[in-house]
Amino acid sequence: MFTGIVEEIGLIKSFDGSSLKIECSNVLENTKIGDSIAINGCCQTVVSIGTNYFCANVSSETLRVTKGFKTGERVNLERALTPQTRMGGHIVQGHIDGTAEYLGNSLFKLPKELEKYVVYKGSISIDGVSLTVSKIDGNIFEVAIIPHTLENTTLKDLKSGDFVNIETDILGRYIEKFLSIKDNTNITEDFLKENGFV
Repeated sequence: MFTGIVEEIGLIKSFDGSSLKIECSNVLENTKIGDSIAINGCCQTVVSIGTNYFCANVSSETLRVTKGFKTGERVNLERALTPQTRMGGHIVQGHIDGTAEYLGNSLFKLPKELEKYVVYKGSISIDGVSLTVSKIDGNIFEVAIIPHTLENTTLKDLKSGDFVNIETDILGRYIEKFLSIKDNTNITEDFLKENGFV
């Protein structure tokens, strides 16, 4: 589990379709083989560590749902939470739901199937960065990005037409699951409104 607060921008030194090598420094501190590091929001297991780099093995499922990895690309990195970590962002699992197209001016276009999970003033992870949705119109949404976040993540590199990894807020998925259970009479739209979910 992660918070969506990027610790460092790393560099993809190599990617052969399954093995990924990331050049970095900060996230290596106290990291050991088997630990999880989010790469552009995608949870990956560290399989080897060297001086100023770590390696991960990328699954076919990861390649299917993400924008992928390219040698020479800068990536956002975050180590997994510890019990002592401050929750500066929101709960991010590192399980990418899909990709969105950057339209410019902090606007993104979602696939229609993800639209229902994005809400005004809700949280969303874009390339591993925890952000707040500031406007939504159908499958187009806008996020609020402060200068500090822009300067310390790869969001500043985005150009119109680029694709980003998206992880929607997990709470929306749980609510959908509860509401889909036919014999569940305790959770209603009124119940959700009263408890701050709608």
